[in-house]
Amino acid sequence: MPEGDTVLQTAGRLHTALAGQVLTRSDLRVPRFATADLTGRTVLDVVSRGKHLLTRVEGGLTLHSHLRMDGAWRVYAPGERWRGGPTHQIRAILANAEHTAVGYRLPVLELLRTRDESKAVGHLGPDLLGPDWDPDTALRNLLADPGRPLGEALLDQRNLAGIGNIYKAELCFLARATPWLTVGELPAPTVVRLVTTAKQLLEANRDRPLRTTTGTSARGPGPKERLWVYGRANRPCLRCGTPIRTADQDSRPAYWCPHCQSGPTGSGPPTG
Repeated sequence: MPEGDTVLQTAGRLHTALAGQVLTRSDLRVPRFATADLTGRTVLDVVSRGKHLLTRVEGGLTLHSHLRMDGAWRVYAPGERWRGGPTHQIRAILANAEHTAVGYRLPVLELLRTRDESKAVGHLGPDLLGPDWDPDTALRNLLADPGRPLGEALLDQRNLAGIGNIYKAELCFLARATPWLTVGELPAPTVVRLVTTAKQLLEANRDRPLRTTTGTSARGPGPKERLWVYGRANRPCLRCGTPIRTADQDSRPAYWCPHCQSGPTGSGPPTG
């Protein structure tokens, strides 16, 4: 599932390609909106809200999309070959004289009134990369359910918006806690640092083509080791050398170092 920084970059590419331009083609390939036609309308802007994309169009309309696990928006120049997937996976096409934006495998695609955007994104917590970011509110949200496992709490977009499975794993490592340790078992200063670190990591990666959470200092891991634990099952921890473990948490893979991180671990044998 794309993280908040990836969705922000997608919004930026779509905004550059579409905003201020009149649509010459509009094709929404979902049954509910198959007859909707935005042709002739000007795209006003494209913004991200957490992991959601809002394409605002002249006339008070917003095209709301969500990438979930494997959705994607691709932008093409006139005559350029579309390479985002087979035709049957296309869910949306928005084109002007200079660019064509094609949405592939979009599990969420709906057209709504701009004034009703809150129906799609109003449940979200503060956006780590948005103008509404409020660390105090994010902290209160996380602490509201002290019995919840940390990994689940970080992924809950109602607490703070923008964290996906990668940042969940990395933040738990940096907090020296397994994803199954409950929020209430963490020292209060650690939870405060988590919120601050989450903001710092997403801000640092908002414009990077390759995400990194480790840094590249001479005393730390090299530039090829961009992540501390995510996707590194059975490889040595970059801090202590202990093999990284992985197990499912809420149907998603969780990664942790059994030496550097304290707390309970996933039930059943680790997979990797």
